[in-house]
Amino acid sequence: MKPKTAMVLAAGLGKRMRPITDTMPKPLVKIAGKTLLDWGLDSLEAAGVSKAVVNVHHLPEQIIAHVAGRRAPRIVISDEREALLESAGGIVKALPLLGGEPFYIINADTFWIDSGEPSLERLALAWDAARMDILLMLTDLDSATGHCVGTDFLVAPDGALRRSKGDPAGLIYAGAAIIHPRVFKDAPAGSHSLNVYFDKAIAAGRLFGIAMRGRWITVGTPDAIPAAEAAVAGALAKAI
Repeated sequence: MKPKTAMVLAAGLGKRMRPITDTMPKPLVKIAGKTLLDWGLDSLEAAGVSKAVVNVHHLPEQIIAHVAGRRAPRIVISDEREALLESAGGIVKALPLLGGEPFYIINADTFWIDSGEPSLERLALAWDAARMDILLMLTDLDSATGHCVGTDFLVAPDGALRRSKGDPAGLIYAGAAIIHPRVFKDAPAGSHSLNVYFDKAIAAGRLFGIAMRGRWITVGTPDAIPAAEAAVAGALAKAI
């Protein structure tokens, strides 16, 4: 099953990217000539996603104007100007726009360059709604650029996940996933984190993950931009 809809989390304040984000939302920061937001949207387009719901809060008019001319995927805005809702709260607000089928989630401030089969397609091939509520894309520390904290999850032989608590043998959540909307049944409105649902899925044995193949890039601060651009150049050179 290949999801046709995606939620793009683009509403954050980007405080660590100041002073750039004083006048520009972080998803519009450019790396190698392309905005962070477009790196993600291009991956969704390549995966066959027809509709992407993009949430906005900080300097929203800039993002709305930026995506206005995009034809694929079709962009629908979820407006969070009144209150920043965090990752899960933003998804809960957007559920009427996302429909009843499993959908992709991607963070608008991280991206990746695949080596071989596209990561979002690999996620779709691995998705099994009978066993899973959430399937995360993961990466290892050596394949990450700009990541300055530890790992997130340990992976069992069958792909089931548990918290790594920083164990260096673990993997990093790479900011992309497939999730079934049933996860949010009876979810509260208001600001809260996806981590709540990750932990519930772990407890139920229904959080799974697969490792991507390629280079994963996160840009947390202005001085991380040159490293990100160098990583893009290196990854693209390897792909040729």
